[in-house]
Amino acid sequence: MSVEVPPERAEEARAAMLELFPEGFEESERPGSVQLAAYTNAQGEERLWHVFGGARSEDVPDGWEDRWRTFHKPVRVGRLWIGPPWETLDPDLEAVVIDPGRAFGTGAHPTTRLCLDLLQRVEPGSLVDVGCGSGVLSIAAALLGFAPVTGVDVEEAAVEATSENARVNGVEVTALLVAPDAALPAASVGVANISLDGVLEIGRRLDVDVLITSGYLVSADVDIDGYMHVERIADGAWAADLHRRA
Repeated sequence: MSVEVPPERAEEARAAMLELFPEGFEESERPGSVQLAAYTNAQGEERLWHVFGGARSEDVPDGWEDRWRTFHKPVRVGRLWIGPPWETLDPDLEAVVIDPGRAFGTGAHPTTRLCLDLLQRVEPGSLVDVGCGSGVLSIAAALLGFAPVTGVDVEEAAVEATSENARVNGVEVTALLVAPDAALPAASVGVANISLDGVLEIGRRLDVDVLITSGYLVSADVDIDGYMHVERIADGAWAADLHRRA
């Protein structure tokens, strides 16, 4: 199944495809557009139609089962290497190994990379990762010296993925299932790579001194109750912000 989007919508479409097909998808440039394609079944086709309002299907070529691996390449952010288990680790960097076949996030998305960048600019302490997903940010924080590290999510599958990925990476992370409106664990540092709406309301639920937020475009105006904005960084159309308690 494939969709085509104009270049100005490419980043947004990539983010949607990562959510729909974390096991991987293909991207190719066309005259005046970008094509995004995934190998999927009827259920995946239905999800694609729901998000994009249309899609095109084709018979898949031989060997498609392994082609998805070519999409997942390691990324390097400062002292960190994030990649799948079949790639060669960089011995000079702290490695976060995530199997994209089971993950909610692999480190490839710009918002994840931005949060990893900002994490390396703040003093390590206790940390809470809001919307932990696959645990990439929680695991990276533990490797960077943050402790204790707690990941929270409203999805039980995400909590299980974070716990398993932390075990595989040999770090201590406590993963908790929380209700959507519940108070969150207190910590020195909080990181929330979630939706813009979630970021804007998080101030009343979170008790941290330093807060890193992302999951939104550079056009977003992020003003969080109880926090003072310190710094913004961007990667293409995506942004992340550093806040301190007011």
